[in-house]
Amino acid sequence: MAARNFFTSDQQQAIQLAIANAEHNTSGEVRVHIDEKCKGDVLDCAANHFKRMEMHKTKLNNGVLFYLAVADQKFAILGDKGINEKVPADFWDNIRDEMLQHFKKQQFTEGLCKGIEMAGQKLKLHFPYNADDINELSDEISFGK
Repeated sequence: MAARNFFTSDQQQAIQLAIANAEHNTSGEVRVHIDEKCKGDVLDCAANHFKRMEMHKTKLNNGVLFYLAVADQKFAILGDKGINEKVPADFWDNIRDEMLQHFKKQQFTEGLCKGIEMAGQKLKLHFPYNADDINELSDEISFGK
């Protein structure tokens, strides 16, 4: 199945709403990228898309990428250096584990939305939302080939 068709239109809207809601809690910027396949290490694939999507250019270096390679059944959560300088090394582990529980039940939309929600809640401790925050990155889902 092509990456663009993995989620229905309604599911894509639910994911974008989860992103918008998460960003109401934090100045962090959340993006989702869906690929069909990931050749090699999933964190390397995620890092390549993070850079290509210019997520490293946020004011506070607080971007988060949820990366899924659907045909390969791989996913990663990648935070920018501003986040990783402030949080413990295992910061993303419980989000990943929660998502994986949903993914094992084929609940991909629910798992992704839950992960995004959890990231927003956790990030607000280190990067609280401010009234003058601007949305630096698109909330739209990005798709590979």
